[in-house]
Amino acid sequence: MDQVMTQKPHEMLAATLSDEMAAVNTLIRTRMASEHAPRIPEVTAHLVEAGGKRLRPMLTLAAARMCGYEGDNHVKLAATVEFIHTATLLHDDVVDESGQRRGRPTANLLWDNKSSVLVGDYLFARSFQLMVETGSLRVLDILANAAATIAEGEVLQMTAATNLKTDEAIYLQVVRGKTAALFSAATEVGGVIAGVEEAQIKALFDYGDALGIAFQIADDLLDYQGDSKATGKNVGDDFRERKLTLPVIKAVAQATDEERAFWTRTIEKGRQEEGDLDHALALMGKYKTLEATRDDAMAWAEKAKTALQSLPEHPIRQMLHDLADYVVARLH
Repeated sequence: MDQVMTQKPHEMLAATLSDEMAAVNTLIRTRMASEHAPRIPEVTAHLVEAGGKRLRPMLTLAAARMCGYEGDNHVKLAATVEFIHTATLLHDDVVDESGQRRGRPTANLLWDNKSSVLVGDYLFARSFQLMVETGSLRVLDILANAAATIAEGEVLQMTAATNLKTDEAIYLQVVRGKTAALFSAATEVGGVIAGVEEAQIKALFDYGDALGIAFQIADDLLDYQGDSKATGKNVGDDFRERKLTLPVIKAVAQATDEERAFWTRTIEKGRQEEGDLDHALALMGKYKTLEATRDDAMAWAEKAKTALQSLPEHPIRQMLHDLADYVVARLH
C-alpha cells in the first residue's frame, strides 16, 4: 500500500458521495429539530457538527451506490445510522464520565447528564421513525438488532473491562458490540435496500464487521503508542481508566504471578501509583503484545478486503478496499 496518500480514502468517499451526504446532513438537521424542546437540537448540533468523519453513514451510501441502488431510501438509512451513533456517543460520555470528545467539551459537561441521556433517547426514537419510512421490515430488523447489540456490548464492557478473567474472545465480543455492529449494519442495509443477492449482502456484512474490528483494535493500540496530537487522547488513558484492552489482555495471559499481582492492583483494584504506566508498557514490551495487537488489526483489515472480492466492480469498491488499509495504516 502506498504510504503517502494524496487524499485519504474516507475523503475520496466523501467527495464521491458529496451530493448524497449533503442530503443526509439536511435530513439530520430537519429530524433533530424539536418544536417543544429547544435543548434537543442544541445538544444534538453540538455533537453532530463537531466535524467527525461521518464514516458510518458514508458506508451505507457507498454500499447502496456500489450495488447500483437508484432510489433515495439509502439517505434515510444513512441518517438513521448517524442518529444511532450519535445517541450512543451521548450515552457513552455519561457512562464514562468523559469531559472531551473530538477535542471539544462533551454535551454532559456543557449541559448535564440528564440532557445527554434524554437527547440520546430522542435520537434513538427518531432513528426508528426513519427506518420505518423505508418500508423494509428486513432493514428494521438489521438496525434494531444492531442497536440492541451496541447496548449489550457496552454493558458487557462495564463488567469485563476491569476483570482479569476477560480473554480475547470476550474482548472480541465487546468490540463487535460497541463498534463493529454499527459498521456491519451500515454496510448490510445498503445491500438490502439495493436488492442484491444474499451472498453479496453477506459480503457487505462481513466487510463492515471486519472493518469495525480492525478500527477498534487499532484505536486500542494507539492508546499505548499513538501521537497524542493526532489521536486527541493522552498515551495510557485506557490504563488510567482501568480498561482491559487487547495489548493488556495479551500481557495478562502470559504474566508471571508477580506480574499478575501488578495487573490485579492497577486494573482490577484501581490502585495506581507513579510509574505504573511505564511498568505496564515494559511488560507489554517484554511479551511483544503491542506488535501482536498490530498483527491482529492487520489481519482483520485483510479479512475486510477479502470480503469485497465478491462485490460488484466499481470505483467505490476500490475506495472501500483502501479504507481498510487506511484504518491500520496509522499503526505503521
